[in-house]
Amino acid sequence: MKLFRAPSASQASIGLAALRIATGIVFLNHGYQKMFKMGIGGVSGFFGHVGVPMPTVMATLIMVLEVFGAVALIVGFLTRPVAVAFALDMLGAIFLVQLKNGFSKFELEFLLLGASVALIFAGAGRYSLDAIIAGRSEPVAKERQLG
Repeated sequence: MKLFRAPSASQASIGLAALRIATGIVFLNHGYQKMFKMGIGGVSGFFGHVGVPMPTVMATLIMVLEVFGAVALIVGFLTRPVAVAFALDMLGAIFLVQLKNGFSKFELEFLLLGASVALIFAGAGRYSLDAIIAGRSEPVAKERQLG
């Protein structure tokens, strides 16, 4: 791997897999805390306190997204739609909850927003269920033969 050379398709896909998995694990951790530690009452109470509209509905949606969407992201299933949902989740977290506290209080949300936007544009990469479903996983072997 040359430092200033464009990555090969396999290298780019490994990078996307690393981004997907790391981002998914962080979202899964937050979703797990919301679903299994705080519960719907705790999350909707917090959302109501900070001014999130329809706090019970939003709490339910966010909990489901952050658990099941995170698992989907980790395995690379429906990556772009899930990444759109996560980007909206982070925009809500930034603008409805954290913005008033200054940038140092929403660095994580900002980073997760950036990762989600990157996945919206780049997709899941070859090492994902999306690629298998679309029949795009074979070119890895062809690239090895050419390379």
